[in-house]
Amino acid sequence: MTQSSQAVLSERRGAVLLLRLNRPQQRNALDADLLAALRAELEAAHADASLRCLVLSGAGKVFSAGADLKALQSLQTASSEANKADSRRLAEVLHLLYSGPLPVVAAVEGAAVAGGAGLASACDLVVAGEAARFGYTEVRLGFVAAIVMVFLLRCVGEKHARELLLTGRLVSAGEAHRMGLINEVVPDGQAETRALALAAEIAGNSATALSTTREMLSLLPGMGLEEGLRYAVGVNAWTRTTSDLKEGVAAFLEKREPQWR
Repeated sequence: MTQSSQAVLSERRGAVLLLRLNRPQQRNALDADLLAALRAELEAAHADASLRCLVLSGAGKVFSAGADLKALQSLQTASSEANKADSRRLAEVLHLLYSGPLPVVAAVEGAAVAGGAGLASACDLVVAGEAARFGYTEVRLGFVAAIVMVFLLRCVGEKHARELLLTGRLVSAGEAHRMGLINEVVPDGQAETRALALAAEIAGNSATALSTTREMLSLLPGMGLEEGLRYAVGVNAWTRTTSDLKEGVAAFLEKREPQWR
């Protein structure tokens, strides 16, 4: 394991990179240092052509308790410009998780609350331990889940989003699975292991196909039917010319594993 910063630990597993939030004594609360470290790790990972997938987890017993409330309290006397810059840090990290070329699997043990739940919402897949809890609790503090709401609304139906955002209550891993907020529930302590297995499965696929699929998943929800179909036709036609498709078809016909570039 390598330590790129105190706030985030990284560990390479072949074509998979494990990123672990590392403020266990603060329940992996999201302060400026952690968000800056996570952003740096994500940017470096997305620029690494040898990587195929990321796993995001938290050190200790909690995935992330959301914003660091002491830091949030100190910002109450800061300028609007400083508050906007601080808000932008979280938005940029969530955008990198959601829209970067590498798929991301979240491994959640314990609580994923507020901004912590937002981190999970921005990932492609979420695996949670049975005792995990998810909550968008901002309204209970007089706050608004403005940034994470953008991603939550892309995860679940509007009625479930309204329930989570307006009540601010915590839901169990089982209920989160029923809502479509997470993909799998596993025995406690096994979320990271299962997430790494899913990431390895994803990493066996074409990098070109993975990044293009993620791009489409990010863009299509904002398009109308005709615009989306025009975009999809262009992607479909372009994909047919890629070396990865040629290799994938040849490997299938020759009954062998593909050798991606």
